[in-house]
Amino acid sequence: MEDREWAVQIVKEQAVDYMKDTSISYSTSIQKADVISAYTLKADGRRIDVPKANFQVETNGGKGDGGPAFSDRTTMTVVFPELAVNDTVVFAYRLTGSQPVFERHFSTVENFNPSTYYGDVRMKIDAPETMPARYEAWQLKEARNAVANGRRVIEWTWQNRAPMESTRKDWSVYELGQAPGLAYSTFPDYASIADAYGARALPKAAVTPRIQKLADEVAAGRTGTREIAHALYDWVATEISYAGNCIGLGAVVPRDTDFVLDNRMGDCKDHATLLQAMLAAKGIRSQQALINAGNSYGLPKIPVVSMVNHVITYIPELDMYLDSTSSDTPFGSVPPSSAGKPVLLVDGYRDGSRTPPMPVGRNRQVQSTHLKVLADGSVEGDMTVKLAGMYGAASRAGLREVTEQQRQEMVKNYFERSGHEGSGSIEWDDAKALADSHRYSAKFQVKELLPVPGAFQVDAPFFSAGGVARFAAGGADEVDPDFPSACTSGYAEEEFTYEFAPELKVLAVPSNLKLANDLISYEASYELDGNRLKVRRVIDDRTPGPTCAPAVNAANQALLKKVLSNLKSQVVYGTN
Repeated sequence: MEDREWAVQIVKEQAVDYMKDTSISYSTSIQKADVISAYTLKADGRRIDVPKANFQVETNGGKGDGGPAFSDRTTMTVVFPELAVNDTVVFAYRLTGSQPVFERHFSTVENFNPSTYYGDVRMKIDAPETMPARYEAWQLKEARNAVANGRRVIEWTWQNRAPMESTRKDWSVYELGQAPGLAYSTFPDYASIADAYGARALPKAAVTPRIQKLADEVAAGRTGTREIAHALYDWVATEISYAGNCIGLGAVVPRDTDFVLDNRMGDCKDHATLLQAMLAAKGIRSQQALINAGNSYGLPKIPVVSMVNHVITYIPELDMYLDSTSSDTPFGSVPPSSAGKPVLLVDGYRDGSRTPPMPVGRNRQVQSTHLKVLADGSVEGDMTVKLAGMYGAASRAGLREVTEQQRQEMVKNYFERSGHEGSGSIEWDDAKALADSHRYSAKFQVKELLPVPGAFQVDAPFFSAGGVARFAAGGADEVDPDFPSACTSGYAEEEFTYEFAPELKVLAVPSNLKLANDLISYEASYELDGNRLKVRRVIDDRTPGPTCAPAVNAANQALLKKVLSNLKSQVVYGTN
């Protein structure tokens, strides 16, 4: 049973709309919600209770007596009447669980934003004395810890009556303990969380006749563990769409594989269970793995279930993690949100297990561009881009569903968006397959793209997602001096060849430049031969990731600012 109560006084007009309603969400199948009190306390002391008409309940349910297929969440919204500045909204409710998420266990995490005013916070956990538990509080005061009538009651208090605006610049990495809060758990360790999940999840990965037939069909003609696993992963990732609850209250047991196959849809645990069953059908052992798919790259000392909110697959024989919920991520990789994270292996837990970070040097783009600048500033050119790693996978994903008509108009539309009249064509390697390499090339003619006489910065004339300019843009970002950030490596190489019309004369080009620190190197060269200019720029970022300390970010930013300045240098030309 969980009771929550809060009272908030409105002191500014801007807060009226924000506080006029509140919502609570709960699992319909195993919880009941009761509103204990909900009212507006007017500044003159009057109490206006929320009328029944001001309650709105939205429930995910099935048809008739049927249960919901993919979510059993109910949301109750309460609208407070006659709200104005200096009024106080009061809300109290109780959630009663009919069964625990995991039998004989309980865990929770509470966090408070130090930038928010809290006049008085009180928390109490009341549990059987015989139920062992571990907890850790950050910046809270333990006001009571006593045993009576066979129950242990622990209370904490906290106030923040002088909140300070957060100076944090980057929230891509966040760990418990950085703000006031509490972690409480009856689990003795993370291995026991993995065991509790596996006890109900693993039986769902049984090899049924339907699973065996499907696995045989999908892997037909493939040999060896890697080839077979590749085929099965691709099928699940592309044929089973991702939807529904993942790990959380009321959502810790995978659905039957027949249900998932019939609907061609499933959440993360359904994906992992189906893939595990199909691998087993072909004699390949795999394990489900619990991770945090958010911005946490570490696990707190107290083992709490909510810190592992996603399920992926691990194949021990290949020492490979797979996340089939990402329909764009190729075999052998995991999406960035799953890379470099602590792992709880189910049915084979090992302390210290982590998914690998993005391999250094894997994310690459190599670009080659040839441009003819005509006397009136019109440009004719072609550009070829080869991509690998995240860039390659993203390129395939972006072009996978493009129709033939869209492809034919893509070049024209691209230049129209920047106010220019252009035409041309674009071709790319087949984007359907899940792979992390890709290539596309474009030809174009753009009327009066450049002023005559004039100047321009050297940059890709057509879209280029992973070029040098993308890296340099990081030099303009504000670096957080106190907290780490998520980071990874990358490589970009680009060559430009400009051929100016005889009527034009190049007057100045940027200076050559070489820069380097411990992790990033940059080189730019500008070679002018008559009316032919060749530019080559390479940036090689060897940052290992998945997180970077503030000092590393500061050093990298300092170098990137110099790169950014170099990229802003211009080629100046006039008329003969």
